[in-house]
Amino acid sequence: MIDDKQSMLRMIPKVDRLMMEPELEKASRGRSRQLIQKAVNQVLDEIREKILSNKMADVSLVNLHAIIAKVIDKIDRFSRPSLQGLINATGVVVHTNLGRSILAKKVLKNLVNLAGGYSNLEYDLKLGKRGSRYVHVEEILKELTFAEAAMVVNNNAAAVLLSLDTIASGKEVVVSRGQLVEIGGSFRIPEVMRKSGAKMVEVGTTNKTHLRDYEEAINESTALLLKVHTSNYQIIGFTKEVPLSELAALGQKHGIPVMEDLGSGCFIDFSEYGLGREPTVQEVLAAGADLVTFSGDKLLGGPQAGIILGRKDLVESIRKNHLTRALRIDKMTLLALEETLRLYRDRHRAMKEIPTLRMIACPYNTLAARAERLIKMVGKISDENFSMVLTEGYSRVGGGALPALELPSRILCLVPSRMSASQMEILLRKNNPPIIARVEKDRVLLDVRTIRVSEMKTVADTLARLSRLSSPD
Repeated sequence: MIDDKQSMLRMIPKVDRLMMEPELEKASRGRSRQLIQKAVNQVLDEIREKILSNKMADVSLVNLHAIIAKVIDKIDRFSRPSLQGLINATGVVVHTNLGRSILAKKVLKNLVNLAGGYSNLEYDLKLGKRGSRYVHVEEILKELTFAEAAMVVNNNAAAVLLSLDTIASGKEVVVSRGQLVEIGGSFRIPEVMRKSGAKMVEVGTTNKTHLRDYEEAINESTALLLKVHTSNYQIIGFTKEVPLSELAALGQKHGIPVMEDLGSGCFIDFSEYGLGREPTVQEVLAAGADLVTFSGDKLLGGPQAGIILGRKDLVESIRKNHLTRALRIDKMTLLALEETLRLYRDRHRAMKEIPTLRMIACPYNTLAARAERLIKMVGKISDENFSMVLTEGYSRVGGGALPALELPSRILCLVPSRMSASQMEILLRKNNPPIIARVEKDRVLLDVRTIRVSEMKTVADTLARLSRLSSPD
């Protein structure tokens, strides 16, 4: 065995020889020598490791042409951008790990035009002097929500941090114990509050908080009453929370502003489409909130942004905070947000053109027809590797929004034969472009709700190809 290993190791070509091979030179034309050498070294190191660990018994794999093929494949992989497009077949519409909301086509079109040239980002065209970047979205936000003032920062966590730092640094903020949520990436309301310099005062219990709990906590150091919408989980059963209107009245009585962190703010009442009930931004402001913060890239369906709406004096104070400079929004995000907001001037157009809204509200019958079409596009396949069946299932909104809502969907299910569910999931994930699916009960599930029509052929062709593979490796 040792002699066999040594013999195979001696068969491995030298780096210099490989670099001079015409087949490799032709395939890697236009690529840097450094990149090619990196690929060669990695492939040769992998072969040596396999030989030494007895994972390579086939001498043909040390063949020069086989090695060159591996190097070319490695070069192709290195040449791809780290951040790349993929197909979301998970059925989770606002998938945090997959980039959350998809931007509308109209947004993308204008984004390309702006990114390739100069703009009036901070230039007042009327006065011919420096202006504010926030004016590009402030007026339309006020128009859509009836807020007195508006501004935006780079995400909702920043919006909350900035608001707390401006209004309550060194002072007390009263919040219900049942609303001390943790959002994605282990960021928690108590930690965000601590960073802002505010002192958190917890009231009530996990499942029940009364108006008197807030009132008893108010003193001369109280700067803010905070309500956090628990959009990423629900407590059911023996529960009680104070309606915003009552909290707003209490704040007004004591001259203390009331702020609500909506998290996943929306402008459209989803219950009108037979879906779950989420408070809209307009309703929260109408109920008396002095400030409301929410994300631009969740239920709004725009780019990542943190939106702050409310009383003009409070928003102006927040705008003057020096932290605003560090948390400000860039020109491309501003454009994407403005174009998304413009679609909301016509609610029906917004539901049709904003992908997040369209996917969430897509009827089951449409999804069923799409699933049938997908399986027909794949065509007849051998069930040697796997078989395909259509089954009932549920999609999720995702992004911490409407956690209890299950959206009925039609699922293309890959049932293992020679390939295991794990092997199929890996092959789909390593595809170009990657296809991200779910694995449940040893089956691979592809939910058509989040597969765009333009991606159907790619998915079908990939499944057909995987069905013909002689080996999952």
